[in-house]
Amino acid sequence: MTEANAEKTIWKGRSSHWTKAHVYLLCAICCWAIVPIYILINRWLQVHCRVYELTTERLHVTTGVLSKLTQDLELYRIKDITLVQPALMRVVKLGNVVLTTTDQSTPTVVIEAVRYPVWLRDQIRKHVEKCRLAKGVRQVDFADTPAPAAAAATDNDR
Repeated sequence: MTEANAEKTIWKGRSSHWTKAHVYLLCAICCWAIVPIYILINRWLQVHCRVYELTTERLHVTTGVLSKLTQDLELYRIKDITLVQPALMRVVKLGNVVLTTTDQSTPTVVIEAVRYPVWLRDQIRKHVEKCRLAKGVRQVDFADTPAPAAAAATDNDR
């Protein structure tokens, strides 16, 4: 691979802790008990240890506190990109980017509660198109209904 074609990091980030604010608030109210402290630490670590990295060719999603799991998604496998911004998340300028893919192991990938989700969605879209052009990949959707010519052939066979 030449230096010009080398895979480069476009964006690296984590989910925002705003998604767990209700849990943090409840734990703060009940801080006198041991269990809420454990729950607070557990949720904080789960959110903090989920890292997303978008490169020019892949999306890496790393999760786990002690044991790490990294899932890679080739960008050319992304079929559809959806931006979801619930009202409370819009107030703090966050959003979810939902990727529908052709990958068997991860048909849907959600990049949860990230800052500047519109920019991220646009970057993903731009690099998906670049990857498809570079690899010569086309997305073809086949309908569940038979093609008109095939339907006419089956009618003549009767």
